[in-house]
Amino acid sequence: MDPYAYIREQIIASVGALADAGIVPSNMDFANLAVEAPRDPSHGDVATNAALVLTKQAGMKPRDIAAPLAERLAGLEHVTAADIAGPGFINLRLSDDFWRARLGDVLAAGPGYGDSTQANGAKINVEYVSANPTGPLHVGHVRGAVYGDVLANLLSKVGYDVCKEYYINDAGSQVDELARSVHLRYREALGEDIGAMPEGLYPGDYLIPVGQAIAARDGDDWLNRAETEWLAEFRSFSVDAMMDLVRADLASLGIEQDVFFSEEGLHNEGGITSGVDSLAGKGLIYTGVLEPPKGKTPEDWEPRPQTLFKASEFGDDVDRPLKKSDGAWTYFAADVAYHHDKLQRGYLQMVDVLGADHGGYVKRLKAVVKALSDDQGSLDVRLCQMVRLLRGGEVVVMSKRAGNFVTLRELVEEVGRDVVRFMMLTRKNDAPLDFDFDAAREQSKDNPVFYVQYAHARICSVLRRVADELPELAVEPENLAGADLARLTDSAEIDLIKQMAAWPRAVEAAAQAREPHRIAFYLNELASSFHALWNKGNAEPNLRFIMAADQPTTQARLALIKGVAFVLASGLAIIGVEPAETM
Repeated sequence: MDPYAYIREQIIASVGALADAGIVPSNMDFANLAVEAPRDPSHGDVATNAALVLTKQAGMKPRDIAAPLAERLAGLEHVTAADIAGPGFINLRLSDDFWRARLGDVLAAGPGYGDSTQANGAKINVEYVSANPTGPLHVGHVRGAVYGDVLANLLSKVGYDVCKEYYINDAGSQVDELARSVHLRYREALGEDIGAMPEGLYPGDYLIPVGQAIAARDGDDWLNRAETEWLAEFRSFSVDAMMDLVRADLASLGIEQDVFFSEEGLHNEGGITSGVDSLAGKGLIYTGVLEPPKGKTPEDWEPRPQTLFKASEFGDDVDRPLKKSDGAWTYFAADVAYHHDKLQRGYLQMVDVLGADHGGYVKRLKAVVKALSDDQGSLDVRLCQMVRLLRGGEVVVMSKRAGNFVTLRELVEEVGRDVVRFMMLTRKNDAPLDFDFDAAREQSKDNPVFYVQYAHARICSVLRRVADELPELAVEPENLAGADLARLTDSAEIDLIKQMAAWPRAVEAAAQAREPHRIAFYLNELASSFHALWNKGNAEPNLRFIMAADQPTTQARLALIKGVAFVLASGLAIIGVEPAETM
């Protein structure tokens, strides 16, 4: 049970009873009625703005609604006090028995606690990473990769049918430069001294084995041919090789995407024309000349008649060109076609995770989806700021192996997958983030992933000790669910249950806001409360988890910490981190 949703239902029912009694009008709208934890816990367990949001509809002063409503709420079974605060907020205190019953909910659900049907199986496409297929993923890709993957897990948790997608940018000029770079490595593999890599090509050593692979397969077949003969083959081979590398990089981070969508496929299969034709069929394409922009001139502006999309009718600042002066499609035309394809696949809800340097694309992409879907689809574009790596207080800018960037694989190999995933969620996605190698290895409360993992490991340690010291005591979840939870009487124990009971609401709120960092923050706070209770037991022996002379109390406290372990495991699963059993 979500206690906040339950209390909201009780408030609505109570307002209905007041309406039946003629105290307030009937048939009021409760859409803006909120129930949440007060900022100051001393004010109570839950607070509601019911009287404030109903005052206009009722034609009554907030306190004239709050007084009879608070009186009625005070009479509910689990409410021990209902107080009016400020202009008409109502603060409620709930009985300890009510909160103990919520621990029973946690134990019954296990790691599935917090699962929700909020989205009711709606389809949603989450596209993330989508790096150019020109080399291994580097640290600049890590944050978007983690954010997108954890967001997809979070959306699944609340009942979405999620497709995790990677868009392969394999149709641009950068892929031609990749092919030319590999051709040089191919010549090198055949014994030629190629010297320094020419300006504009890719110098990384990661292309050496690609050139060697083509040489091993084809020998010198391509050596003396014109570029027009070998370019297409080298493009295809190189992109495949780079995507194998990308998939391996993602796997090292624990990411497996469902769809890898090729931009080149859009071009080859007429997808660009199909997407643009869809806009044309709606009367949204015309030929015109754009006004010169103020300030910096964008690359897609030309002082000539162009084929334009009426993006400004859908919230964009200006209309957008779809063709270049040479008749070729613009990059934006490919974006139109790609999002048209998503809609054709049934994804009316989409999330695009982009780098912070793509901020200028947000309005035009939203305009396209709005236009193509007749305002039935929605696109949420999330921007991820870059990550700055620190070591010993100094900024890390070089990589021993790559020579010019730090690879994703290097980061994972040095500190571990779990650390990377969790640490990337220690700030909101659009805020700058420093990744400190020293802090990532530190085993203290200042390292959030260690702190959360340590809480789970400590709980597992207690359960192992019980098995040794009290082998006759049943500690399986089904046994703990039957423990005498009334023995949990200390305020710290009850507060810990209250935190766990807030988990389902925290999950739904994080999913709705598209903010998976909230999950990491919640877990850190829950771990902190658990560690505080552990320390309290060290100072006060009567609060220790294992009381050999009092097995009923021991079983109740084991139920409490097993609940904490379940919630930690539930949250870590969203983040993609394995709960530690020993440390």
